[in-house]
Amino acid sequence: MKSGKILGIILALLVVLSWGAGRAAAKPGVVYTLTAAGSVNPGLADFINSGLEKAEKDRAEALIILLDTPGGLEASMRKICQAIINARVPVIVYVSPKGARAASAGVFITIAAHVAAMAPGTNIGAAHPVGIGLGKMDKTMTKKVVNDMVAFGRSLAKERGRNADWVEKAVRQSVSIDAEQAKKLKVIDFVARDLEEVLRKAHHLPVKLDATTVRLKTLGVPVKEIPEGLSTRILRHIADPNIAFILMMLGLAGLYFELAHPGVVLPGVVGVLSLLLAFYAFQTLPVNFIGLLLIVLAFIFFVLEIYVISYGLLSLGGIISLVLGSMMLFRGGGEAGMQIAWGVLIPTLLIISLFFLGIAALVVRSHLRRSRTGSEGLLGESGVAHTDLAPEGQVFVHGEYWRAVSEEPIRAGERIEVVQVSGLTLKVRRKT
Repeated sequence: MKSGKILGIILALLVVLSWGAGRAAAKPGVVYTLTAAGSVNPGLADFINSGLEKAEKDRAEALIILLDTPGGLEASMRKICQAIINARVPVIVYVSPKGARAASAGVFITIAAHVAAMAPGTNIGAAHPVGIGLGKMDKTMTKKVVNDMVAFGRSLAKERGRNADWVEKAVRQSVSIDAEQAKKLKVIDFVARDLEEVLRKAHHLPVKLDATTVRLKTLGVPVKEIPEGLSTRILRHIADPNIAFILMMLGLAGLYFELAHPGVVLPGVVGVLSLLLAFYAFQTLPVNFIGLLLIVLAFIFFVLEIYVISYGLLSLGGIISLVLGSMMLFRGGGEAGMQIAWGVLIPTLLIISLFFLGIAALVVRSHLRRSRTGSEGLLGESGVAHTDLAPEGQVFVHGEYWRAVSEEPIRAGERIEVVQVSGLTLKVRRKT
């Protein structure tokens, strides 16, 4: 009897423990969100990949990427798509807020997601590749790149059951559509006004993870945002064309100041660092080689103004070259939308031009100014005759008494002017 009671107690405990374990296993997980805004670059790719790693580690129900991008670097886009395709948690890409877009590289990121959604007033498309960096592709290379991108986009679309024909049009013809059209053409899964509607519509949707199909659980679970780290924020923001342009101008200004005033050091160091960051950003932006050359030419003109007295002609040429180069610096803006904002371009050009002109004026003035030290500094100086000069005597100039000679008699106390310096003897004349 006793052994039977003990066995019953053990069985009861096992039931309670298993029930508690079941309750613990049934405990809802978490849905993570992260904001991917701006150009697609290495900084953004690292941020999304680290967010996926965190979601997988915490066994999250899903990761929602709030996307708003004009496009960016192909290598970074492929890195993001590869991470999404191989993710062990469902990934939802939500193009938002209203007015946002998934252009160029953003098309592929959206297509790669397990669930794709868009907010009203957003658009997707214009995925034709543009020349990135300082080089320009010829027709043969362009054809190869386009065909490669088409194949990549179609494979993503087929993997997710989306409209592969439209993806090909987005690449070859740069077509772009709004959220409602994207839903009708089966480019995305649904349109949602806000994040709450995304969670509601995505709940219980089937998604394929590797070889298994699971149903999303996005209702009744906490939603947490994954913030950007400092390094990610820096790398992502310097790839903005406005930031890249400002960094380049700061770099040129710092080097110019160092050349005009050698030995200051700090402006030169800041200038070099700014230029390195700017050229890093240029890797992800459609840079026009001619525009960049015009800006470099402007810098050369300003430097020459330091050493060649052109009475402002070199500076004028530098300003014209700087303005034209800045306006032409980025190309492909109609497709990728990566251009310098006028609110940044005009004030920056005004400030930098005034800076260059101010430094050049100071340097030219220092070249033209008379030497104020040594014997040359005495030429043209005024003084007083300390004794009669007939023709020799003493004068008081520059706070000192000097031996002086004059071709005309000068009485003590009269004002004199130095006309020549010969050793320690001054040749003077009566000042009129």
